[in-house]
Amino acid sequence: MNPLLFTHFTATSCAGRGLDATLAALAEGRSGLAPCDFEGAALGTYTGRVAGVEQAPVRADLAAFDCRNNRLAQLAMTQDAFDARVRDAIARHGADRVGVFMGTSTAGILETELAYQRRDAQTGALPADFNYAATHNPYSLAAFVRAYFGLRGPAASVSSACSSGAKVFGSARRMLETGLIDAAVIGGVDTLCLTTLYGFNSLELLAPGPCKPFDVKRDGISIGEAAAFGLLERDGPDHADDADAIRLLGIGESSDAYHMSSPHPEGLGARMAMEQALASAGLDAREIGYVNLHGTATPSNDAAESRALTSLFERVPCSSTKGATGHTLGAAGALEAVIAALTLRHQMIPAGANTTEPDPALGLDYVLTTRATPLRAVLSNSFGFGGTNCSLVFGRKGAASA
Repeated sequence: MNPLLFTHFTATSCAGRGLDATLAALAEGRSGLAPCDFEGAALGTYTGRVAGVEQAPVRADLAAFDCRNNRLAQLAMTQDAFDARVRDAIARHGADRVGVFMGTSTAGILETELAYQRRDAQTGALPADFNYAATHNPYSLAAFVRAYFGLRGPAASVSSACSSGAKVFGSARRMLETGLIDAAVIGGVDTLCLTTLYGFNSLELLAPGPCKPFDVKRDGISIGEAAAFGLLERDGPDHADDADAIRLLGIGESSDAYHMSSPHPEGLGARMAMEQALASAGLDAREIGYVNLHGTATPSNDAAESRALTSLFERVPCSSTKGATGHTLGAAGALEAVIAALTLRHQMIPAGANTTEPDPALGLDYVLTTRATPLRAVLSNSFGFGGTNCSLVFGRKGAASA
């Protein structure tokens, strides 16, 4: 594929607001997970909650979109001057030539939960002020971002479980390569809600403490919330001076459809996605310096991903950053893409927070202490329920590509 510039990006999660706070947490191997205190959730687990979302309503002229998910989206877009960077791109390309591609799994479903608590006792009717289209509808996130910037280009939401925030890179790339747009605002946002917390609890997948990806004593996931955004553009004269720019080099997508909630035990779909990402980047597995693992910290997911990884790579340094952020579901792919970009920008491999004894049966070079190291290209994995998989390869501007 033709490489695309990942010109600007930002991330907000329980690990921190913005790039500086996120980088500091990763460098220190610090986790933002804490005992679950989400209203209405009487569960003995840890979550990755972003403080202050409740006190940050969306812009007054966009009040119809007000919900926890869009609040977190707005809070994140104002970090790292990301909103200003997008407006610069609009000035260069025009509002009708900038697309919006957002990943989410549940969007503003919390608004529906709250609406059901206020439904009419006699008729069961939902309250008149409940606005499904602008809040709970998965497209509401893309519509909100589009309205926030006053954009008129194509817009779409991707809801493919935990690969959503990665698959938006593929959606944007296809639009850019066909010439329908000149730039794309991509991102992923998911927020805490009772449906998600109790849903994963019913599957017996929640860890009682902070999750420990790839640890010999791993015992489940910690649900988090996050918003991460990036700007994708073609390379060209406008970026001639960006010698250290981050580039999207390769994308791999697969759907193994093995099971509704369990991965293929040998990680076949995961391997296909990684192989495709490497091929589209024109890179050999030996040229990848770090892999950001999907790493949910469940026994079966970590084992399947390990089998897929070791079938392609020979002792590549790797870690899961979900110990720091929690599993942010539909936002995870975008959040971890930003983390991958940070590793390239700062030439460092982040430690896997909370993991103290990597499972020797998995055969991984799992990083326990953040290390400085030269990195030319990195790979980020995102795998979702139903076998929907996506792998992304990022590199510095000087990296080779097909």
